[in-house]
Amino acid sequence: MRHNKKFNHLGRTSSHRQALLSNMAASLILHKRITTTVAKAKALKMYVEPLLTKAKEDTTHSRRVVFSYLESKEAVTELFREVVVKVGDRPGGYTRILRTATRLGDNADMCIIELVDYNEAMLEAKEGKKKTSRRSRSKSKTADAPKAEKAPKAEKAEAVAEAVVVDEPAVDVVEEATPENPEEKAE
Repeated sequence: MRHNKKFNHLGRTSSHRQALLSNMAASLILHKRITTTVAKAKALKMYVEPLLTKAKEDTTHSRRVVFSYLESKEAVTELFREVVVKVGDRPGGYTRILRTATRLGDNADMCIIELVDYNEAMLEAKEGKKKTSRRSRSKSKTADAPKAEKAPKAEKAEAVAEAVVVDEPAVDVVEEATPENPEEKAE
């Protein structure tokens, strides 16, 4: 039984899984985005994000710790020289998983995992998009808010209803309630 074993074993032995994640993390750092299955991407996200956090502090010890996980000098150099410069001010969430279609051979869910600050297309779209405030529909706010003024059509209907109650001819009241401007009749 696998009680309280949280991480995905990916159908591999421990050494095989560590080698897989190390190679995928090095590829992600070097290429900034890789295509893989969703299960592997989720496992990779848990593996690589602590390394990116560790890389924010550029000391010999942190370089050695990161190298023990990545086992690639090129990836460690790239991480400490270029990647940390872009993600240095980010408090976490360095990677993004974008789901794509399924693989033809075995129908596995495929995705693209990428470093967040390296997708220029999404960054440009985010800058060009106007930030809007969020509107809420909760009952507590609407109950406290003052009631809106009645629409002109509702006022006309009330005027007609009051005229009928008073026993005045409804035709005269309707003529009085209708606007004299023809543009307002169209509304």
